[in-house]
Amino acid sequence: MFFFPVLWCLLYFLPSIIGHHKRSFIGIFLVNLFLGWTVIGWFVALIWACAADPSIPVVAVAGPPLPGRYCCRCGAYSAAPAHFCWSCGVRV
Repeated sequence: MFFFPVLWCLLYFLPSIIGHHKRSFIGIFLVNLFLGWTVIGWFVALIWACAADPSIPVVAVAGPPLPGRYCCRCGAYSAAPAHFCWSCGVRV
């Protein structure tokens, strides 16, 4: 008796379960939650969950330091052979 309501809940939220690692998971879940009781809304959420691309984590990698210096007064970057800041004129 307890098995059938659990089975129906899993079937109802199948699009959300399929799309839980997708970038647009919140949209899929909201469509499934509010419009899933209609057959069209459930199929829209299912197709969206199957077609949406997975979110790819972005990793920022610091590159090698640039040859040059930063001005101690204004913070502008000056090239390596420069002796004076191009922005404020202070000796770097």
